[in-house]
Amino acid sequence: MTGIRSVLFDLDGTLIDSERLILASYRHAMQTHLGHVPPEETWLATIGQPLVVQMKMYARTKEEVPALIRTYVEHNMAHHDDLVRPFPDMRDVVKTVRDAGFQLAIVTSKKAHAAGRGLRRCDLPEDWFESRVTADDVERYKPEPDPVWRALEELDVEAAEAVFVGDSTHDMVSGRAAGVSTAAALWGPYSREQLEPTAPDTWLERPADILELLGL
Repeated sequence: MTGIRSVLFDLDGTLIDSERLILASYRHAMQTHLGHVPPEETWLATIGQPLVVQMKMYARTKEEVPALIRTYVEHNMAHHDDLVRPFPDMRDVVKTVRDAGFQLAIVTSKKAHAAGRGLRRCDLPEDWFESRVTADDVERYKPEPDPVWRALEELDVEAAEAVFVGDSTHDMVSGRAAGVSTAAALWGPYSREQLEPTAPDTWLERPADILELLGL
């Protein structure tokens, strides 16, 4: 892929392996408030969107939304470091890309404090990423293009000079709408079949494929 100066990364399912934590917190919140756990594949299909958007799908009343969020977050924070783990080779890949002179950004629907904790748990220094766009920074979230546009603005690059690496349909739709190249990471919870309708520009089977994508 030629002409690329900047690499934008989603966080959960792309840079860090948080699926076990996400599902455990989901089960806990649903059981606590609903008394049952809806099918996990329904929840997995929403990963990549902010928690408030996800919980509105399950809350029976408007007032139940903040309670679901609070229960989820409390469980998530209590079990975070035990259940979040790095993807194999990811740190080395990101460091190689950075050392080669590419600008790096994170584009996540997580809040800033949670995103920072995930990076620290997986030994990915925050200062490696010149732009870190979180749910605290935009009013319209993925799959809207706004978070990607915000990262491009902070990096001072054109859309044609950036590629967005993500594992979800929301990442691919957001990147496409923002005009950047999109690269689908198949090591997250989304399957190739789920991602195919978003027509990614590139498929990545493993983190090391990022290096080949960038000619490294």
